[in-house]
Amino acid sequence: MNIIEIASLSQPGIEVFSTLTEAQLRHKTESGKGIFIAESPKVINVALDAGYQPTALLCERRHIEGDARELIARCGDIPIYTGDRQLLQQLTGYTLTRGVLCAMQRPQERSVGDICRNARRIVVIDGVCDTTNIGAIFRSAAALGIDAVLLTRQSCDPLNRRAVRVSMGSVFLVPWAWLDAPVDSLNGLGFQTAAMALSDDSIALDNPLLKRIDRLALIMGTEGDGLPHSTLTKANYVVRIPMSHHVDSLNVAAAAAVAFWELRA
Repeated sequence: MNIIEIASLSQPGIEVFSTLTEAQLRHKTESGKGIFIAESPKVINVALDAGYQPTALLCERRHIEGDARELIARCGDIPIYTGDRQLLQQLTGYTLTRGVLCAMQRPQERSVGDICRNARRIVVIDGVCDTTNIGAIFRSAAALGIDAVLLTRQSCDPLNRRAVRVSMGSVFLVPWAWLDAPVDSLNGLGFQTAAMALSDDSIALDNPLLKRIDRLALIMGTEGDGLPHSTLTKANYVVRIPMSHHVDSLNVAAAAAVAFWELRA
């Protein structure tokens, strides 16, 4: 094992875990690809199973022969930076989940056509920038049969550290891509689109006609601003979740889970 004891907070090699922002990690190109951070042995193992390549580990000293032992064996001869809990918390600015972080290479971006080719149910995340919501949507997507996730560029990066952690590694299980074209471009790929919104012309989520659609793209926006008017006018359907007790909306992650279950293929 290539174990490196951290002697100071400015030690070369540990900047990926401390001083680099999410944006800087994403565009780090020394190895030809960007970097993202996965947290906890369980999540890191999901990433490894999905073929992601580790570049360095940050691990509490006590976990090297404990919870992280099998994980470390899987990662090969990469640097394993270590120290006690207090030092690592000072380094990263937060307490490590299960005492382990892993820097991993970002995969090459995939195309919309590639990930949607054989899909029947997909979700479009439009302008959702909360990392917790992104992670929760991916977890529901993986659990409830969504075949692919598309995101507009205004949305949060699914490989953000917190989004990865909240998803419990589900961001590695569901194919995803950035959507740079208007949502009605999905009609050309054989999808009908259903925008989730409260509007006068919306239909209920349990309307039988929605379940009969062979290839369906659900479009989810933010809880506050909702979807842009241009998106609603271009969608084939505008769909609402029936509510009780005068509740007007659900958090986007909760709404996504309800919609995924109701409209599963």
